[in-house]
Amino acid sequence: MAKSKAKNLPIDVDKLLSGDRRSLSKAITLVESKKLEHRKLAQELIEEILPHTGNAKRIGITGTPGVGKSTFIESFGLYLIREHKHKVAVLTIDPSSPVSGGSILGDKTRMEELSQNMSSFIRPSPSSGALGGVALKTRESMLLCEAAGYDTIIVETVGVGQSEYEVADMVDFFLLLVLPGGGDDIQGIKKGILELSDLILINKADGASKTIADQTLAHYHSALELFNHKKDEWVPRVLACSALENTGIDGAWKVINDFYEQSSQSGKINDKRATQNQKWMNKVLWQMIEQKLKENPEVLNSWESYKKAVGKGSKSPYLAALEIVNRIFK
Repeated sequence: MAKSKAKNLPIDVDKLLSGDRRSLSKAITLVESKKLEHRKLAQELIEEILPHTGNAKRIGITGTPGVGKSTFIESFGLYLIREHKHKVAVLTIDPSSPVSGGSILGDKTRMEELSQNMSSFIRPSPSSGALGGVALKTRESMLLCEAAGYDTIIVETVGVGQSEYEVADMVDFFLLLVLPGGGDDIQGIKKGILELSDLILINKADGASKTIADQTLAHYHSALELFNHKKDEWVPRVLACSALENTGIDGAWKVINDFYEQSSQSGKINDKRATQNQKWMNKVLWQMIEQKLKENPEVLNSWESYKKAVGKGSKSPYLAALEIVNRIFK
């Protein structure tokens, strides 16, 4: 392995690239820091490890609270490690308190067996109010995990919502976990989430719920047939599993491998990642512009006066925004 050229970074890059879990944890902590000096160092680190990224399968997993995401991810992760000798990194997102900004970060305790396995790395992060239950620095964390040698990256989100487009824009494969139920459950999940999903997995298909799960399977098959799929595109699959009884896990992995084989042959994986990086750049660009505006005293003063005028109803929000823009770009 080539020696790192970085000298001023607080992270030993060579240790990180060799798979040292402590170095990886410190690197993610650096990336998540909101301090300006840390943000600059974090970007230097990302640039340094970038040539060592991109070789992992990136899988997003979502589902409503109570569907058993943590149980499934633990069973799935242990299956990949034990049966296929993979190294699995799990980036779990916990909802932040709107009051304190903190979060419980309980996913690691719910995946106790997986977290103790030396071939896995679990990192809970607070969502900090970000859309889609995706932490602001999840993308950088994924790159760091790939650089550390993890060949399967799983991103677990808070729940289901329209803003789950956020996680779909950073992974290759999007997996939706649902509970055994009827047509009412399908009505409760937005069409956009179904269209994003590459695999719909009905969890808890065991015991008394097995028959209901089979019925749900048929309902989702029918729902997916309503979508138009081009011949050269991946057709979403529907399967049932029981994370508790470890059944159906191998079937889910086979579908994921089928997806990667088809997408790699067609070149769609590379195209998708290129598009994701461009969207990422645009998002960061607008965040930087907003931050620069807030740091400019002249803009900030006029901003505050316009906010008061809009609040009193003496000026419309559109006109106020237009005048601020005209003052900035005069």
